[in-house]
Amino acid sequence: MISLSFIICHLSFSVVACSEQDDTVEEFANWQEVNEEYFSNLYAQTQRRISSGDSNWKIIRQWSLPETEHLDIDDYIIVQVLNEGQGAGCPLYTDTVRCMYEGRLIPSTNYLSGWVFDQSFSGTFDPATAKAAQFAVAGVVDGFSTALQNMHIGDRWKVYVPYNLGYGTQDNKNSNTGAVVVPAYSTLVFDITLVSYHHPGATQPAFKAKAANLW
Repeated sequence: MISLSFIICHLSFSVVACSEQDDTVEEFANWQEVNEEYFSNLYAQTQRRISSGDSNWKIIRQWSLPETEHLDIDDYIIVQVLNEGQGAGCPLYTDTVRCMYEGRLIPSTNYLSGWVFDQSFSGTFDPATAKAAQFAVAGVVDGFSTALQNMHIGDRWKVYVPYNLGYGTQDNKNSNTGAVVVPAYSTLVFDITLVSYHHPGATQPAFKAKAANLW
């Protein structure tokens, strides 16, 4: 599984277990079941929205899979269009992009809005001040890459990625500390704004926005 190696924030959480000695509650109890049910319900809701003519919602097949192949729901990402850009064309898998983004998990015990595991900006999103990151389309998880290859410059999408197209069935850990950043079986929820993209070998304009820290 491709990792988001360029954009993981420095924060990490502790996965705490229930104990007979204290009142500690497990942060991600039954996490696989919770995430599978969440994505299944969202997929069904999105199908109904699309059928009713709501053009702000999309279901997009994983970028490398053929159209003729029978697919499961976790071979798709779900997209809510927050803003429609004016750019022409979409990035290719071999391109480099500049994006403003935030990545969350679905709600858990203590993170009712979802744990923010990764971001290029902090606080409330403001396109006038939000920082952007530059990275290769091929350098991110398949769900993120799939979204990018369907976006136009100026698009802002909320993207729901099933764990099959995210970090899969293994914990994603900080390479320096070993702390879990994204637990196994996590649905990823990205807020992505595509700023620009460039083909290999193309001259790129000066990039003044501060990229996310590497780790």
